[in-house]
Amino acid sequence: MPKNKLIHYFHLHFLVFIAGFTAILGELISINAVPLVWYRMVIASVLMLLFIKLRKVNITINFKTFIKFSIAGIIIALHWITFFESIKQANISIALAMFSTGAFFASLIEPIFFKRKIIWYEIIFGIFIIFGVFFITQAELQYINGIILGISSALFSTLFAVINGKFVKRYTASVISFYEFISGVFFITLFILIFGKGFSFEFFMLNISDWINLFILASICTSYAFIAAVYLMKYIRPYTVVLSYNLEPIYGILLALLLFPQKEKMSIEFYIGAVIIIITVILNGILKNSDKLKRRVS
Repeated sequence: MPKNKLIHYFHLHFLVFIAGFTAILGELISINAVPLVWYRMVIASVLMLLFIKLRKVNITINFKTFIKFSIAGIIIALHWITFFESIKQANISIALAMFSTGAFFASLIEPIFFKRKIIWYEIIFGIFIIFGVFFITQAELQYINGIILGISSALFSTLFAVINGKFVKRYTASVISFYEFISGVFFITLFILIFGKGFSFEFFMLNISDWINLFILASICTSYAFIAAVYLMKYIRPYTVVLSYNLEPIYGILLALLLFPQKEKMSIEFYIGAVIIIITVILNGILKNSDKLKRRVS
């Protein structure tokens, strides 16, 4: 394998590791999920704007496109809120295992958005994923709120990925993410003003470790990771990138067991269910790639 290609693969798995580390930061940051995501998107918006100014990227878009980006921004905000709340309500292992169910939602949502037929093995894999979730739920019923939130997070993530799949064909990653982050901030701000306690003095009184972890989350795990993943697609097939990101729950759960052994130690039934879900997701990606190769050859 050429040296540059090997470096790109190492870079890719570093990004997957970062994705898994996001859940660790969600556990370490002491504030609730809604303000956590608000801070994440505010800081990421500022960093993205600085990047746009330095690179002199043209961010002019029409109103119709702005509305589309705004809808996607609200969806990604809801994904992050439900994901981090799943961690708060249960733990990292539950949140990541449920996040893997996104492949099942994709098999249902993609045919609608891209007007294609449902593939037979996606239905079978969907049944396996449902079985894996059922296995986990039966064994970890005390975490039912976290399980529901984790599944909701997977649904929002899938919707976001499908919508963004259409955007990247016409716009750069920095332009898309900038408008999505800004709209997400606006949405959460309204939520806090209407349903929360507003932006009191206490809202901004975070401890030092929270500020540090929030900056890492917004900069490395959000702005950098988003741009770098799109950049790598120039050198590595998108399929390889997507399939590699399916390893995120594995990296995240292993990190959680290492860093929080008491809280993250689960029943054997949980790990059986998680393995069923993760293997199913990876097999789905392999079969999809095999189908694409066959179509190219024919």
